[in-house]
Amino acid sequence: MAYDADVIVIGAGLAGLAATAELAEAGRSVILLDQEPEQSLGGQAHWSFGGLFLVDSPEQRRLRIRDSHELAWQDWLGAAGFDRPEDHWPREWARAYVDFAAGEKRSWLRRQGVRLFPVVGWAERGGYDARGHGNSVPRFHITWGTGPGLVAPFERRVRAGVARGRVRLRFRHRVTGLTRTAGAVDTVSGEILEPSAAERGTPSSREVTGAFELRAQAVIVTSGGIGGNHDLVRANWPERLGTPPQRMLSGVPAHVDGHMLGVAESAGGRMINRDRMWHYTEGIENWDPIWPRHGIRILSGPSPLWLDARGNRLPVPLFPGFDTLGTLEHIARTGYDYTWFVLTRKIISKEFTLSGSEQNPDLTDKSVRDVLGRALGGPTAPVQAFMDRGADFVVERSLGDLVRRMNALTTEPLIDEAALRREITARDRELTNSFTKDLQVTAVRGTRKYLGDRLIRTAAPHRLLDPKAGPLIAVRLHIITRKTLGGLETDLSARVLTEGGQPLPGVYAAGEAAGFGGGGMHGYRSLEGTFLGGCLFSGRTAGRAAARAVG
Repeated sequence: MAYDADVIVIGAGLAGLAATAELAEAGRSVILLDQEPEQSLGGQAHWSFGGLFLVDSPEQRRLRIRDSHELAWQDWLGAAGFDRPEDHWPREWARAYVDFAAGEKRSWLRRQGVRLFPVVGWAERGGYDARGHGNSVPRFHITWGTGPGLVAPFERRVRAGVARGRVRLRFRHRVTGLTRTAGAVDTVSGEILEPSAAERGTPSSREVTGAFELRAQAVIVTSGGIGGNHDLVRANWPERLGTPPQRMLSGVPAHVDGHMLGVAESAGGRMINRDRMWHYTEGIENWDPIWPRHGIRILSGPSPLWLDARGNRLPVPLFPGFDTLGTLEHIARTGYDYTWFVLTRKIISKEFTLSGSEQNPDLTDKSVRDVLGRALGGPTAPVQAFMDRGADFVVERSLGDLVRRMNALTTEPLIDEAALRREITARDRELTNSFTKDLQVTAVRGTRKYLGDRLIRTAAPHRLLDPKAGPLIAVRLHIITRKTLGGLETDLSARVLTEGGQPLPGVYAAGEAAGFGGGGMHGYRSLEGTFLGGCLFSGRTAGRAAARAVG
């Protein structure tokens, strides 16, 4: 029986595009399948902020950030916490990825036209000891053009493959089975869904109009994770993170449902680290949603006062931007699935950025003028829109009115005005001189020693109850699903492994489907900026390995 292509790639997100581009440029024929319509090409990367983890980059050096491979590897190990027998390949992938981030990653992307915003962000700051979780230095490099700017060169490469007759794009093809001939997986079968004009990210029809069966020498699974499937998220929720939230927002569209992971597992692939996941704690309901339960994450500077549902400050070092999963674990054990930021207009004007390409039109559209406009003062237009229309925002001049409206947003009036006033007043007293015992105030002052944060990310310390800094703002925060850190176990050639540890003949995996490499190269925690880069690195690796195998 003849082959329809050398390789079939399942999933047209960033990892799938990277793999397909490598295959086509190696002279291989490729069929790229995706269940969504063509307008969703690029997958979740399109919606991203475009953050990239780089080590000892020119951008860092210009800002006097001294980074090194050794420091990055120390930070990665402190975040990952590898402690399982099945962490062998994830650890190997982690080492290879840090080598990539400290080596050719930037120059490779630059050759394809990717440019970076000059100010490097400092995500996941940790707040523990030197060997614990967190980035010791700023490493979060924002793509000029955000997610779409990162997707564009890989889409161009794939479409060039289409023009040369090496790539065929097959959208609305939903894979339901992988089968073998003579021991090797070489057949991909599934359902053809009816054409859909659904806009990117919005739900598309699941009406089946036919069936397909395609054969190739190799198959690469790049279908993403489970973040849009809340039932599956809860089923895999680890005990260490407490009770799964009753209510969560979605950081990804509903079609990110884990379906293809089950298909690959049924074909013999081994899933590992299912309980490792990455969800954010600073989610707000999108006032203009694109997909069901659409949530937006607030990327906050370190100054907002973070309170639990009852108005208690979160413990040290659970400040904004320091330890995502540590904060998630604490919240899950409070018995409530929401928290609060309390801040001032002065803070929100400098410290609030909303994650996502659509929430940063100045960066996404590569408008230097609009980016410079951020320095003029006041919230960005997207942030102001949430202040005006968002269901989770309260803006008031007095603390009493603020608390009254905070309590009106919840089923129980849990915030006590007098107690919150005592908390804020105590915090404000710590700002009367350069000494303090409040570690959040210490962190804010330390943050401003970094030029990038002082310029655009951290407000000058001030009293929250200072009328000149107001009005006061409260933001109700929800848990928002995002990334799957576990996945299909793969070796360093991206070959999917079986339960016995042997390669599943003919099958490769990359991106989130492979835990971004190896079945979980992040371990328990991410250092941020590592998801998009993980898609690119693992997609490139899978494409090159499959090209060699079928050559």
